[in-house]
Amino acid sequence: MPQHYPFSAVLGCEADGLDDMGLALVLTTIAPEIGGVLVRGEKGTAKSTTVRALAAVLPPVEVFAADRFSIDPDDPSATSPDGPFAVDAEVLSRPVRLVELPVGATEDRVLGSLHLERALSQGKVEYEPGLLARAHRGILYVDEVNLLHDHLVDLLLDAAAMGRVTIERDGVSVEHAARFVLIGTMNPEEGELRPQLLDRFGLTVEVAAPRDPALRAEVVRRRMAYDVEPVAFTGRYRDLDRSLTERIEAARSRLAKVRLTDVALLKIAEICAAFEVDGLRADIVTARTAVAHAAWEGRDEVTRGDIRRAALLSLPHRRRRNPFDAPGLDEDLLDQLLGDDELPPEPPEGPAPDPDGAEEGEGEGAGESGDDGVRDEGQSSDSSPHAASEEDGEPAPSAGAGSVVSAAAAYRPKLLTVQGLGDGAAGRRSRALARTGRRIGATRGDSGSLHLVETLLAAAGQQPGRGRTGGRVDLRAEDLRVAVREGREANLVLFCVDASGSMAARKRMTQVKTAVLSLLMDAYRRRDKVGLITFRGRGAVLVLPPTHSVEIAAARLDELPAGGRTPLAAGLLEAATVLRRERLRDPRLRPLLVVVTDGRATDGADAVTRSVRAAEYVAALRVTTIVVDSEAGPLRLGLAARLAQVLGAEHLPVADVSAEALTGSVRQGVA
Repeated sequence: MPQHYPFSAVLGCEADGLDDMGLALVLTTIAPEIGGVLVRGEKGTAKSTTVRALAAVLPPVEVFAADRFSIDPDDPSATSPDGPFAVDAEVLSRPVRLVELPVGATEDRVLGSLHLERALSQGKVEYEPGLLARAHRGILYVDEVNLLHDHLVDLLLDAAAMGRVTIERDGVSVEHAARFVLIGTMNPEEGELRPQLLDRFGLTVEVAAPRDPALRAEVVRRRMAYDVEPVAFTGRYRDLDRSLTERIEAARSRLAKVRLTDVALLKIAEICAAFEVDGLRADIVTARTAVAHAAWEGRDEVTRGDIRRAALLSLPHRRRRNPFDAPGLDEDLLDQLLGDDELPPEPPEGPAPDPDGAEEGEGEGAGESGDDGVRDEGQSSDSSPHAASEEDGEPAPSAGAGSVVSAAAAYRPKLLTVQGLGDGAAGRRSRALARTGRRIGATRGDSGSLHLVETLLAAAGQQPGRGRTGGRVDLRAEDLRVAVREGREANLVLFCVDASGSMAARKRMTQVKTAVLSLLMDAYRRRDKVGLITFRGRGAVLVLPPTHSVEIAAARLDELPAGGRTPLAAGLLEAATVLRRERLRDPRLRPLLVVVTDGRATDGADAVTRSVRAAEYVAALRVTTIVVDSEAGPLRLGLAARLAQVLGAEHLPVADVSAEALTGSVRQGVA
């Protein structure tokens, strides 16, 4: 049996007990109704190792030997689709399961589905359980949960919150328990979860590698010792893991006895209101987490410290107001709301307490704070003169590092799509073959949505050869046909942005940055991969290699200076290099090239000739391209439109990137 890395060894580098990640994992195993844990952190921070080690310290569970749904034999209210079970049915004790859900899993694999071959060949309706059934009373682990399709994330979070799953599909109606600990891990550099989905996770923790050299050395020392002698290394931590198991078991037993007083509940509501979180889920999760923390600490009543630890785990990710906000919580404001004194005892039963009594004055200053307590220190304000082009009536840019201006508020942009029909990963941008969407045909297979008519037609032609001339149709596995559907896919959106002196006018660069930011926001919503190339001065730079982290792209865009000559050819050639490389990495990921420029080329006497050749080279790649024309002012040369012709691209004036602008133009035309 493989030896998993010990849970206590992962967390043992913390001198003062469990760190935030360890505590969040333990609390959600004590009270799964908290709703799961999302672990955010950079690569190489032992996120997956810690989650896999957790399963080994959880108390074992008892199940019926013949039950695929793992209900509790000691719970008379528990029901299973495989039941009912006799009083003397065989009962087994087994370790808690750690069920891993791959990023490419289908809805059928997660929920379960009808066993098609048996249904058609034997006329027997049999439900094949999915991963949610297997994870009941265990752990469901999703690595890179931010790359999982939105509807599957929503499905998992619904099941984790409700504790049950109902399947109504393909003539099957099944309901079964699905009470599991949901744990998702993600690297924010690969893309964020949407705020709506973040809110559905009960707790969130941020992890990072330690900066203390002694701690880093200890981590490496333990890992190397484990790799050499895993059995001996695990044995050294067996007692510590066993004590954790006993403490978790004791906390579960104590959980129902922990008192959450009205005073404590009011304090939780006050904190959630002060931090302006949406809805009431934050209040519920914070209360459940505080109760679980009290049980973990061996207390019978929730204290101020329990509420503080619960708030630090349950509120930061619920404070995001837009997709590019980073999770965070102002701990000074939290301490101010909690106050210095311990929570007063629960008043005796009788008349309602005087609202102007013990809590008078507590939380002063929370209402005085006009902001949310979170500031992005990376944001910069306009503190230096911004260069501008002469055509906008402003001074020309000075030589040097270039000027920096910020984008205005993003708007809803026009939908830009890749031509043709793809077969890439599910998304929301371009037309593609998909598992969901409009049915456009059928194909042979046994995975997916059954196309009954095509299945019967395929079997009908084989009946004489199978000795059937009448009666029931003889259906076999090779007759199965599943629906081919047209949906939407995600794409690689590669931005190639002119940041030269001709773009340096404050108004023009603001307009360009706002357009690109709006397209980045759109890429975020449509689950695209994005990359950013800029060209100015003497060449082009791949500022951001293709990534799912639109947040990083937005930050790089905000820092983008403008000034210098315009090496248009270098920008196009760099874009071609990136497109070829990404095509080799993932042939199914279709690219969309967005070139933002006024079409000028000023980096030498032969700049125009080189730019035309570079455009012809890019055109030969047969990539869907959009040229966003940033030219402004009364005198326009139309160079970007000519560039679009050479590229075989769509020409789009920057003012028309906004969907609202296009709608307004249509309305004026109708009028």
